[in-house]
Amino acid sequence: MTTLQQAIEQTKIAGNKAFVPYIMAGDGGLETLKPTILKLQEMGVTAIEVGIPFTDPVADGPTIEQAGERALAEGVTLRKVLAALASFRGEIQVPLVVMTYFNPVLAFELEAFAKACVAGGVKGLIVPDVPLEESAILRDTLNPHGIDIVQLVSLTSPPERIARIAAASQGFVYAVTVNGITGARASFADNLHDHFARLREVSQIPVLAGFGISTPEQVVSMGALSDGVIVGSAIVTALYEGNLEKVEALVSASKDAFQKSTL
Repeated sequence: MTTLQQAIEQTKIAGNKAFVPYIMAGDGGLETLKPTILKLQEMGVTAIEVGIPFTDPVADGPTIEQAGERALAEGVTLRKVLAALASFRGEIQVPLVVMTYFNPVLAFELEAFAKACVAGGVKGLIVPDVPLEESAILRDTLNPHGIDIVQLVSLTSPPERIARIAAASQGFVYAVTVNGITGARASFADNLHDHFARLREVSQIPVLAGFGISTPEQVVSMGALSDGVIVGSAIVTALYEGNLEKVEALVSASKDAFQKSTL
């Protein structure tokens, strides 16, 4: 069992569903990265998804795209983010999952990137523009360093592809709960229960729900169907506005999700 998977399983044993907040590294300046991560882990999150700003974020909606633009304006890069993480590695107690696109990784050079991830305490990697069929290049380089490659599975994936993605994913399966890009949603499709049931049947590792989850009520409803949730745009907005009470409410809702779990 990998470090990332173990953290999720331990959360379940403790009577909670996993809660993974997404943050945009460098939104507000790179100096905000350390206090943000330390505050989130103090709140009891399971892991933290660290977004890297990129000029063409094809999977991201307006909120995260704008946060990335603010970070880019501050001169934030993948290399600088990993160096910043390494500078307070000893204080990081939860697994970090880097979310980036392939071009910055390729420019970094894969082996050098892997070593920088290790130095920064990174335990997982999400690269949404690298499809399953091309992902071996990431696993072959990152896995020897103890870094999981997390795969995304969409609502429109046929059953045979869902099974292949679940088998290839590491740490957890990232179950996208909407069709389209990231961003808050008022409602979700009616067939999500069946979708998650199919995922659970074929996955040997935890399944986390992400995309569109933005309220405590949605954390409860989506968490009840899965092993936990990933919340992005709502967290990014709350941090940008300095609204830590909203972040705390989202995190604490994962406990209610465990009580109402259908698993």
